[in-house]
Amino acid sequence: MGEYDIQVIKQRYNIIGSSLKLNRAIEIALQVAATDLTVLILGESGAGKENFPKIIHANSARKHNNYIAVNCGAIPEGTIDSELFGHEKGSFTGATEARKGYFEQSDGGTIFLDEVAELPMGTQARLLRVLESGEFIKVGSSKVQKTDVRVVAATNVDLSEAVASGRFREDLYYRLNIVPIHIPPLRERQEDIPLLFKKFASDFSARYHMPAISLDAEAEKMLKQYAFPGNVRQLKNMVEQLSVIEENRVVTAQVLEKYIPNTVTSVVQVMPERAGKKMDMTFEHELIFKFLADMQRDINDLKSQIAKMRSEDMPLRVSSIAETKNLLINRGNNVDIVEKGDYDEVELSDYEEGVAKEESVSNPLSLQEQEKEMIIKALKKNNGKRKDTAKDLGISERTLYRKLIEYDLNK
Repeated sequence: MGEYDIQVIKQRYNIIGSSLKLNRAIEIALQVAATDLTVLILGESGAGKENFPKIIHANSARKHNNYIAVNCGAIPEGTIDSELFGHEKGSFTGATEARKGYFEQSDGGTIFLDEVAELPMGTQARLLRVLESGEFIKVGSSKVQKTDVRVVAATNVDLSEAVASGRFREDLYYRLNIVPIHIPPLRERQEDIPLLFKKFASDFSARYHMPAISLDAEAEKMLKQYAFPGNVRQLKNMVEQLSVIEENRVVTAQVLEKYIPNTVTSVVQVMPERAGKKMDMTFEHELIFKFLADMQRDINDLKSQIAKMRSEDMPLRVSSIAETKNLLINRGNNVDIVEKGDYDEVELSDYEEGVAKEESVSNPLSLQEQEKEMIIKALKKNNGKRKDTAKDLGISERTLYRKLIEYDLNK
């Protein structure tokens, strides 16, 4: 497989980087594409696993047939068998008509099972049968059907550990793991971090119609030393925040440090027990809560400043991008923003004299309430689309689904 082929694939799928481990992963994907072997894509959350099934399908003999991607972690356990294998009319409450499952729809093509480790044990048994014989049975039926599907699976879970703990079938693990492709985490692609930063900065410059940000030498060194537990997704979110908030378009190390959770240390020092393992749900929540806590402090600081200016009868104006963003975050919390000239004029519509200062330091929202509000805003922004909402929040769709139930938002 030549260097030219790898570069063509990178351009076609917008893959940024030149590390040897990344190139090797692409090379294996191209080599295995011509076969019908089952492929297991391994890598941490946010590392970019979703491109590789597309590469395999597009370079296979099945490329003119269906390609279906299924996020196994986003489908409730009670309906996943119906989604994958279909159901007959009347097979369960709400089954008003027969439905083809994804394995039937992708007959002759490729099916990508993302977060395959999240499959319930019963569904794992059904999947094993498809892999061994190409046979499946719809929910509510006794008729055996055949399908000719190439399966590509992905997970950020150590499946050998899942097998040892009884959460994943050993026989299914060996059927899936015929050809493993390891996607390197960002901390193992340090040379690619500046390239990715520049690409994301250019993208957000075009989206928000402002000059692109860049890093000075010290900031670039700091960024390359950070472990990036959230991988490329985390870097992209960081660049977007910097692009919107910072007025100075050259980012220094001092500025960058404010956007790196728990302060930068070396790649080895940042949570060494997580090195080479998935960023689990607990850590995802740590990042969210860190962000929410920082936001709450910013909001309280802003309230105090507004209250002070109000008590001194001073005009309330903001002119920086950072101040404007903080005020927009606080919109709806008794602060109204009205465009006026080159500034935003702010007026405390519901506060009596002296009340604002007291309110700014009392009754802060709990982290749970902040998380709920954050989810509601993300859902609204993405028109209720859970996949896009989860991507915006930097969490898995399964985590989002659990949170929707927890906060009674699953309507």
